[in-house]
Amino acid sequence: MSHGIRIKDLPKSERPRERLVEKGADALKNSELIAIILRTGLQGVSAIAIGEELLQRFGTLTALERASLEQLQKTKGIGRDKAIALKSAFTLARRMAAELHGEAPLLDTPGAIADHLREENRSYEVEHFQAVLLNVRRKLIRVEVISQGLVDTILVHPREVFKTAIAANASALVLVHNHPSGDPTPSEADIRVTRDLIRAGQLLKIEVLDHVILGRRAAENGKDYVSLRELGYFA
Repeated sequence: MSHGIRIKDLPKSERPRERLVEKGADALKNSELIAIILRTGLQGVSAIAIGEELLQRFGTLTALERASLEQLQKTKGIGRDKAIALKSAFTLARRMAAELHGEAPLLDTPGAIADHLREENRSYEVEHFQAVLLNVRRKLIRVEVISQGLVDTILVHPREVFKTAIAANASALVLVHNHPSGDPTPSEADIRVTRDLIRAGQLLKIEVLDHVILGRRAAENGKDYVSLRELGYFA
């Protein structure tokens, strides 16, 4: 399709919205569904062409879903509002998928935590510090991203961690962050932050169960993550 052809200039039978009404959403290509979310294109560039450009640039819908607002806006025709619309659509889809999986998962071991968050963290190029909020039965309430840092640096304040836990009425939490370098071995800063947050949790009666660090290559234990509790830092 030529970039200069606008959707409103297409025959009705080829317009994404009309095709969806007539044939159902499953009949549309990914670029056409993205075009419906974007609503309009850029002068001289159709929304479908922008959708095709996004898919070509990111390669898969999964990669597109993980893109930041800033990354999305690097594509011609994607401004702040369109980037927000895309992020909103993908977030709703992800939440619906979680609902379809049924009951909230039981996250009572480091392995279960790693399995739950591994794929989401795999694409991160900087450290993301997350709090996995759990109920009294150690089932997931939700995962909160507390802060993002540079490649090997992240700043975490107890206030931000426990504010989200209190708001969610969580009885416990697990700290999680990724090491973009791939080596999940904890740094001195990781150990210090963990101990600070354990003490803060004790004061607030919200138990910090573990701190799991995700990497990309096997650690000495043959896993791609480490548990600071298993390493003895919670003693």
